[in-house]
Amino acid sequence: MLCALHIENLAVIKNLDVDFSAGFTVLTGETGAGKSVMLESLRLLLGAKAERELLRHGESTAMVSAVFHSLSPKTEAALSALSVTPDEEGALQLQRSFGEDGKSTSRINGRMVTLSVLKEVAALLLHIHGQDDTAFLRHEESALEILDAAAHNEAVLAEYRREYEALEELRRQREKLRIDEGEKARRIETLRYQTREIQEVNLKKGDEEALFEEKLRLKNIEKITKQTSFVYRALRGGEKGNVCSVLQRVVSAVEALGEVIPRAAEIAETLDERLSELDDLAEEIRDMADLDGEDPTEALDRVETRLSDINRLLRKYGPTEEAVLAFLANAEEELSTLEQLDDRRALLDEQYAAQLKKTEAAAEALHKTRAEATKALEGEVAALLSELDLPKARFSIALEKRERDKGRYLSESGYDTVAFVAALNEGEPMLPINHVASGGEMARIVLALKCVIARHDGLPTVIFDEVDSGVSGKTSRKIGFCLKRASAGIQMLCITHSAQIASLADHHYLMKKQVENGRTEASVSLLNREGRIAELSRILGGIHITDAQRRAAADMLSDNT
Repeated sequence: MLCALHIENLAVIKNLDVDFSAGFTVLTGETGAGKSVMLESLRLLLGAKAERELLRHGESTAMVSAVFHSLSPKTEAALSALSVTPDEEGALQLQRSFGEDGKSTSRINGRMVTLSVLKEVAALLLHIHGQDDTAFLRHEESALEILDAAAHNEAVLAEYRREYEALEELRRQREKLRIDEGEKARRIETLRYQTREIQEVNLKKGDEEALFEEKLRLKNIEKITKQTSFVYRALRGGEKGNVCSVLQRVVSAVEALGEVIPRAAEIAETLDERLSELDDLAEEIRDMADLDGEDPTEALDRVETRLSDINRLLRKYGPTEEAVLAFLANAEEELSTLEQLDDRRALLDEQYAAQLKKTEAAAEALHKTRAEATKALEGEVAALLSELDLPKARFSIALEKRERDKGRYLSESGYDTVAFVAALNEGEPMLPINHVASGGEMARIVLALKCVIARHDGLPTVIFDEVDSGVSGKTSRKIGFCLKRASAGIQMLCITHSAQIASLADHHYLMKKQVENGRTEASVSLLNREGRIAELSRILGGIHITDAQRRAAADMLSDNT
């Protein structure tokens, strides 16, 4: 339920606060008093574009905030799915602000959220029915949504959509495997050539860098051989007094001191370790010039040939070794898939057929929930149409299954097509409602549907904007009674110019505008009985309010049952 609304710097509204209660509430006021601005503030919470023209002249920012309370378990569960929870007192505050640049900021209970999240959350809390909402009845999707709301089939619909998505995933996989046999053969030949070309080079990560180092070594092999030969002889070669032989004598001498000096034994051990390290280094240095008996010129040719092969792969399949190896892995995978395509197709066809049966079964279960809800919904709407001064109206829901032989008959919503048909006068055939209804009749049909769905859908708050447009006083009164009865289970707010409707409300707010410090500002006030009589008299009367109009207004209030 909408408990409180706060608006700042929105058009004629400078600063406005209003508290709402449960039941049937109306908002009246002269044209331009700010009723549409208040409605627009709620549309901003529902995700409407923050138009720069809405910003009050001379102000840099505008803000709207709404507090909701007493949420139903169904609403709280839906909010929880969006990771949104009320505060400790069970309240949920939605806020949106925007500036001159049109950029807006959204918050829920003080936490910043994206506009899309705010929009989803607000849609769970309130619905606005405007004068142009009759267009939604022309869309099959809207009719399905209304029927599903009446059927309370959320779990069945969710199960169907899971099966349908699994079917769609298999369909997408089958589409990927659709390929002309000639194209398939050409692609296999290309992939075999590419994979063979890369595999023959036997490329490994780091090969190019290692080959460049080997190439540099081979080009300088004469210098390397000369220097390594000298170093090896000096360290441990046949020359007299090489480093290793001298160090060996040193180790022996220090070991001899160990018999009389304990510390000498530790030093001897350390020296022996260094001797072992020098010995290993001497072997490593000697190996720097080792070619395993291969001729240096032939070794260099071999390295340059392999570098040339690697460079060819890099030019054709990627700028780096990693890219070439990734290309090879992908090509091998695609080649394997194509070579096993027939088997893969057969498996997918089998899986698709099995999933299709499961999806069709889920669609049939969904259809049954809709068929069961159809008669009840038809009866509820027809009864309301009679109350709304359409006593001869017949209303029906045409629920049909799409024919299987006409392409993709399954959709995200099942295989049902839904249309609302009606005959509003005796003796007329049943036709789609947009073919048989005038503007005023269409508005009443929509109102009847909205009242029914509001009860079924569990929306905490429903707002009607001038539902009396295009109807007579008697019909307006009947609309008022319809709204009052519907408000028994939900919070119903109505912006109206009809005294017949306004007099039936549980709560009556008046919007008016006045000049403060040279600027026009809108305000809102909750009317008591005398205030309501004065406002109803204004709506009923002309320039001058008469005693007869005041008596008529008082009678309307007395008839508020």
